[in-house]
Amino acid sequence: METITHVINDTVEFYKWSLTISDKRVEKWPLMDSPLPTLAISSTYLLFLWLGPKYMKNREPFQLRKTLIVYNFSMVILNFFIFKELFLAARAAKYSYICQPVDYSDDPNEVRVAAALWWYFVSKGVEYLDTVFFILRKKFNQVSFLHVYHHCTMFTLWWIGIKWVAGGQSFFGAHMNASIHVLMYLYYGLAACGPKLQKYLWWKKYLTIIQMVQFHVTIGHTALSLYIDCQFPHWMHWALMGYAITFIILFGNFYYQTYRRQPRRDAPSKAGKSVSNGVPNGAILASNGVAGKLEEKPVENGRRKRKGRAKRD
Repeated sequence: METITHVINDTVEFYKWSLTISDKRVEKWPLMDSPLPTLAISSTYLLFLWLGPKYMKNREPFQLRKTLIVYNFSMVILNFFIFKELFLAARAAKYSYICQPVDYSDDPNEVRVAAALWWYFVSKGVEYLDTVFFILRKKFNQVSFLHVYHHCTMFTLWWIGIKWVAGGQSFFGAHMNASIHVLMYLYYGLAACGPKLQKYLWWKKYLTIIQMVQFHVTIGHTALSLYIDCQFPHWMHWALMGYAITFIILFGNFYYQTYRRQPRRDAPSKAGKSVSNGVPNGAILASNGVAGKLEEKPVENGRRKRKGRAKRD
């Protein structure tokens, strides 16, 4: 018990000391004074992951089509704003894409970079709604470990980034990720518009490829910074590389399972379910705004019934 008390006291003292070297420019910004609001939001998210499916178990799924259209295109605008602000502010401040230490001054361009990174952090909290919409639409299979790990860690860990390093090398990853999220939410928004546009959305798998390329670039960029001894916290460099490796493993497994793995052909397809390109009819890839697999009943009176009816907005 005494050992535990010492560990707790040492942790508290370390946190108090760390606050003395935090970025004073952001400490009064919303959510930045203390980690508790961020931790509370993330804890609420995890609680909803547990209670949400229980609440929806015996209820009909919501369709939320209009909500998804507004949400996804709003995220396109938000991520483009972040991308634009980081690009213009970094260019005005003459940032280097090889090594850029953090400038904690009140220079307008540096504050603009910090503000754009804060918005990036906020966007990761807004993205919790991705999971909320999946659960309300009863797309429980989409709430995978990768999905939860990605959303929960990004919002929580970026609080640390904004608190201590809202600038410098931090702009690189956020700048790249915001541009990718513009494409990703554009895809989801178009998919939510309905079947008429889905024939033009053949490029979904390339989004996953771009994301994996992003993680490899992050590791290479960070390793180069360590090699040239860039004046940026080295512990953050090492942590970022370890974090990127976890995403490469998880996204690589997702890509293999979704696009590369061949379905088993041990037995002929069941009557009433024709197979096209190795995928049973009705097995539509689900995403935020794309319909999931339909549960089908036998044909009655020439029409195939679908289980349940989706609630409208």
